[in-house]
Amino acid sequence: MRITVVYDNNAHDTRLQTAWGFACVVQLQDTTILFDTGGDGSTLLSNMRRLKIEPRQIDMVVLSHIHADHVGGLPAFLALNHDVTVVVPASFPRALKEEVVSAGARLKEISRSEQLTGHVWTTGELGGAIKEQSLAVNSQAGLVVITGCAHPGITRILEELQRTLDGNIALVLGGFHLGGKSQRELAEIVKRFKELGVGHVAPCHCSGDVARAVFQQAYGDSCFPAGVGFTVDLQDLGAAHPDEG
Repeated sequence: MRITVVYDNNAHDTRLQTAWGFACVVQLQDTTILFDTGGDGSTLLSNMRRLKIEPRQIDMVVLSHIHADHVGGLPAFLALNHDVTVVVPASFPRALKEEVVSAGARLKEISRSEQLTGHVWTTGELGGAIKEQSLAVNSQAGLVVITGCAHPGITRILEELQRTLDGNIALVLGGFHLGGKSQRELAEIVKRFKELGVGHVAPCHCSGDVARAVFQQAYGDSCFPAGVGFTVDLQDLGAAHPDEG
């Protein structure tokens, strides 16, 4: 069970291209999921090739929200592999849904929290003006939460998941949407993470450099330097030894 960031604006593996946006591949025992597709298909597919991740081995694509830096790579991906289920918030525009179906892929619309596979749940649509879904993966170490941009609020997402699912939160990875937050606000967010029992963090994409530094100070070795090419084996979370690329 492994997560690999394949698209991000933060560098990690110097062989790869950085660009504003986010995508990661979740490789599980029974399925492989592409969560978000970044903003540009050529960058997404180039990074996947360098990481030796075959697009045709993806079983499911989950899109967090409608912003272009998370869905822009979808057409190029579907041109290579349309034998997938594309999971989208129900509020997505009809045009994008029709594009998925026209490409030959299966469309699944999400409103509420539900189980997608034996190991994976979606939060369902959360938020107001910007509807967004996040994922929770059940690993041996506990729940692994993956966020695209966390527009509904990163702590709200975690609170919703803890209300829905049993288990400790072993890792939160993705965009935390904390750019522009004050040091006081960030300290309160970190405090809430600790209260919720979050064991490890890997903020990237829209989390902001200041927030990443605050989490690094608070979590030490349990804050991973996430960026494009970052890989973490979920069964090793307890040992806190992510792959450094």
